[in-house]
Amino acid sequence: MKVKAANGFARSLKAEGVSWVSCYPTNHVNNALGEEGVPILMMGEERFAVAVADAFSRVTCGKQIGVCTIMANLNAAGIQMAFGAIGQAWEDSSPLLVITEGVGQGASRHTHFDMAEALKSVTKWVGKVDRAELVPDYVRRAFTHLRSGRPGPVLLIIPRDLGEYDADEHPYAPVKGWRSGPDPDDVTAAVKALLAAKDPLLYVGEGVYYADATSELVQFAELAQVPVLTTLKAKGAFPEQHPLSVGVRGSLADHFLHKCDLLFSIGSSLFPNRFSHAIPAAEKKSIVQCTVDTLDINRSYETRHAVIGDAKLTLQALIAELSRRTGGPRKNPELIEEIRAGKQAFMAKFRPWMESTETPINPYRVIGDLMKVLDPRSSFVTADSGNTRDQTSTVYEAQIPRGHLGWGNVSTLGFSLAGAVGAKLAYPDRQCVLITGDAGVCYMMGNFEAVARYKIGITALHINNGGYSGYGPGFWGGGHDPYTWKVSDHASACMASMAKAVGFYSEDVTAPSEVIPALRRALDENAKGRPAFLEFICSHHPVHGGWVRPT
Repeated sequence: MKVKAANGFARSLKAEGVSWVSCYPTNHVNNALGEEGVPILMMGEERFAVAVADAFSRVTCGKQIGVCTIMANLNAAGIQMAFGAIGQAWEDSSPLLVITEGVGQGASRHTHFDMAEALKSVTKWVGKVDRAELVPDYVRRAFTHLRSGRPGPVLLIIPRDLGEYDADEHPYAPVKGWRSGPDPDDVTAAVKALLAAKDPLLYVGEGVYYADATSELVQFAELAQVPVLTTLKAKGAFPEQHPLSVGVRGSLADHFLHKCDLLFSIGSSLFPNRFSHAIPAAEKKSIVQCTVDTLDINRSYETRHAVIGDAKLTLQALIAELSRRTGGPRKNPELIEEIRAGKQAFMAKFRPWMESTETPINPYRVIGDLMKVLDPRSSFVTADSGNTRDQTSTVYEAQIPRGHLGWGNVSTLGFSLAGAVGAKLAYPDRQCVLITGDAGVCYMMGNFEAVARYKIGITALHINNGGYSGYGPGFWGGGHDPYTWKVSDHASACMASMAKAVGFYSEDVTAPSEVIPALRRALDENAKGRPAFLEFICSHHPVHGGWVRPT
């Protein structure tokens, strides 16, 4: 049976379980998707189309792959606009499939821009289909990359003029993905090092999510009785209400990072950057690094012991070896009490702000009241770049896997809207909330119409303080960018009115006592399929848990 190349591609996506594709604005593949019954979500611009697909892959931990189409042919503006969003997926190791058209046969001489070469630096693989009958082969290769090894984005270029192929002669079967287990000798050495340590610390990265290994992580931590610190991207991989959790950032993380003599890492690259910890006095500590990618080994720090393999298979092997050597779980009440007391002291600093009655509203009051309203076992929260990210990740307690979505090496303003949209599409029954600031709103507002059009019931919380908090002067000092911190205040620019104009439920909230009632009204509207935007008139308060920096 003859089938057009684009339609064969659409059928391959259906076989892979792809339930929708985001796009902007046009692509010949879109028509094929429509003809084959694959829903298309038209976003407001290219970067956001990529970001929604990216977020969907992240919140499902790669179990479902986000797919987007971008317009790019001789006029390559679409893929050029999308480059930053693809770059974010690359830096954060997110499995994402991007589809574009490319230039037709013989037309490459008419452009200065080499699409495939330009995108190689931010993709795991670029495939350009040059014959119609190769569509199934290229899709198989793409999903092999997407489901195997270190996650990352893939670009498929499917030209418009490929013609047809015989689907019976070139059938498509879904790709399962492949994992590799660790070397038993490396597992033994890692466990010996763990048992020999006086003050070990478990440092967990997002690789645990993509390996679907959160339950094994809890089992291993309880068996070893060690404190557990997660990266920002891995927040929630270990339940933060657990007695062994030391969270993500702040004084408790600082204490255990300095105290540990063995840092036992699972699923983390250990890159020290703006949104992660450096390992203090690393040369005096032993580092065990369990990772799927050898590129991480001996990269930022000397790795005394490496265990290479899928995090789930690695944790299973570690549990078996540790159980064999110890005979089962061992309690450490002194450690549990140390963590409990540290948490209590840490929260003693922030709780008064979370309960503050001051006006303008303290941003921590908004986060604190949000935690009272949401069901932590059936909700999703993410926050935009800047103070909203830092404040939320400091005090918000993530109790379930992907109850929170954090950033890693790159943090693009406006991505929190895509994060909440992706989460709602993945988990329709969850309450999905994003927290953003003045800068983030400006990046995302062009996509509000699409969210309302598709009746995606999410709530956006805008911490409006009329400027970029911490950039300019205040109680914290002179600020780091005193000439570029001001934006229009609420009196001259009401973002809630803008959101309402495109179909959102919206409110301005000026009193602390109205935070909870407003949140409940917004979530009630979400349940009806209507997105909500709450604009909180807040104070500047750029205080949050810190990162350990290199000395």
